[in-house]
Amino acid sequence: METFELIAFEMTYQHHTVQLSFTSAELVRVTEYGDRLWYVDINGVADRELLAWFGRSEDIGVELTAVAKSGQTFRGKGYFHPNEPHQAAAVRGDGELSEQ
Repeated sequence: METFELIAFEMTYQHHTVQLSFTSAELVRVTEYGDRLWYVDINGVADRELLAWFGRSEDIGVELTAVAKSGQTFRGKGYFHPNEPHQAAAVRGDGELSEQ
């Protein structure tokens, strides 16, 4: 399991691109038996309207670009799961996460 502290997070959904403002976020990549699974935990999301929109939406698919504190950039597709009461969210990865 690898963990990356994120300093920037951008996502595109329904032809909208948003640079998400947050207090902390981490990307977790798990490799087991040759398969890779990944997710992002985001805390302190400032955009309450965005969280509310995803809370009401059935289309929660996003494309993301995340920049780690180490300078690595990650791109992938996933599903955005808001946690409105805690001003947080999680992105469950769907498929490959590319690293640059």
